[in-house]
Amino acid sequence: MVTLFLIGASSGACSFSRDGGGFFSSKGDDGEVVTGSITGQEPVPTESDLAFARTAASDVLTKGDKDTSQPWQNPETGARGSVTPLAQAYSNEGRTCRDFLASYVNGRTESWLQGAACKAGHGRWEIHTLKPWRRG
Repeated sequence: MVTLFLIGASSGACSFSRDGGGFFSSKGDDGEVVTGSITGQEPVPTESDLAFARTAASDVLTKGDKDTSQPWQNPETGARGSVTPLAQAYSNEGRTCRDFLASYVNGRTESWLQGAACKAGHGRWEIHTLKPWRRG
């Protein structure tokens, strides 16, 4: 259920109109309506940001709770987000693996990362991939 919300929320901009205003909108100096839509600029995560996201992914997968997300934040860069496991675990070369989706917010921009992890020793999850999510 959380997964569907995340995917649905990321697939379009949210707005509604009442008396010329939108959900995330305001009027600029020239009367133009400015919305909170995501700009064409996608933020680029730093290695430090990715380390925090990987730790959150490992933590949420280790907990194993269904429909749970794990927030993360890098106090050094101000970047933040959350990690949500997708679907069920699957077997890959004899190891238990799972895919996940991570949000990445830095300033006023947002993007998504997709990743995969497999169980390593002592029940911890090792992140194998974490890359920009491409709809497709």
